[in-house]
Amino acid sequence: MTWARVGRLMLALAVASAGCSEARARVQPPEAPSARAAVAGSDSVVFAGGCFWGVQAVFQHVKGVQRAVSGYAGGTSVTADYETVSSGRTGHAESVKVVFDPAQVSYGELLTVFFTVAHDPTQLDAQGPDVGSQYRSAVFYRTDAQRAAALAYVTQLDSAHTYRRPIVTQLAPLQAFYAAEDYHQDYFTKHPDEPYIVYNDAPKVAHLQRRFPALYVPYVPR
Repeated sequence: MTWARVGRLMLALAVASAGCSEARARVQPPEAPSARAAVAGSDSVVFAGGCFWGVQAVFQHVKGVQRAVSGYAGGTSVTADYETVSSGRTGHAESVKVVFDPAQVSYGELLTVFFTVAHDPTQLDAQGPDVGSQYRSAVFYRTDAQRAAALAYVTQLDSAHTYRRPIVTQLAPLQAFYAAEDYHQDYFTKHPDEPYIVYNDAPKVAHLQRRFPALYVPYVPR
């Protein structure tokens, strides 16, 4: 964790103590259509929702996810490293590539987890204590079908007036995904007592277990 991130964490703790977040869902979010495939296989999608530590941890605890990898999407290979991406000028977003078996968990179920558990889709170029375009909300889709499903779900959430503010999630075609440095992988599991993890990320995993117990599974590092 950088000292800048420590400072932002302290600010977030002070803000949190003052009351509820303005972005908290005002009604129970609807779930996306969740038809699963008839035959086991492998598919993938890339989600960006703030610091990749927590997003990776959430999806590592989802049944049917074969692996979740922290990394960068939206920029080029030349700038796909943590220090450069942290400048906020690379076009990259901290992202997580989710590889899943569509017979065990559908793309719709992953969208539901992403929008209702993994992050706050109403924060523009920010997430919690982290600020900058590298922390933007985005779905980097692989196919037109993935884009259509994500767009339909955003429309459904907006129509239900789920949040106090509009959803700002970017839908963009995936050009490339670059895995982050080794020390960023499994960060939640390796550093469970770090204040940033305890305050920002552990509640997300706990929320997943409470809200979607049928989808929740323990994570065992490979």
